[in-house]
Amino acid sequence: MSQELLTIKQQLETRKTELMLRLTELKTDVTQAHSSDWSEQAQERENDEVMDALGNEARLELSRINRALEKIDAGNYTTCSRCGEEIALNRLQAVPYTDLCIRCAED
Repeated sequence: MSQELLTIKQQLETRKTELMLRLTELKTDVTQAHSSDWSEQAQERENDEVMDALGNEARLELSRINRALEKIDAGNYTTCSRCGEEIALNRLQAVPYTDLCIRCAED
């Protein structure tokens, strides 16, 4: 594996750890008891919805990162999943969990 791919893999692993910590924190925040005051409860429920949305985004990114790490381990990380062509290294450095070359991503 090239040094560039090792660097990308390390970045993906670091981001994966960050996302897992964020998800744990979000889960803790959402499961906390709510206030007995009705107006405060309404605000807390709105906050819960925002937290859920943030959690969904984090889970989606985590899923993409896991797929990218699997592709690295399988040796086909740099291959576009749509056309089979090589994904440019600078694209992978910019968007490390992409599985499409720039041409397919623009379609």
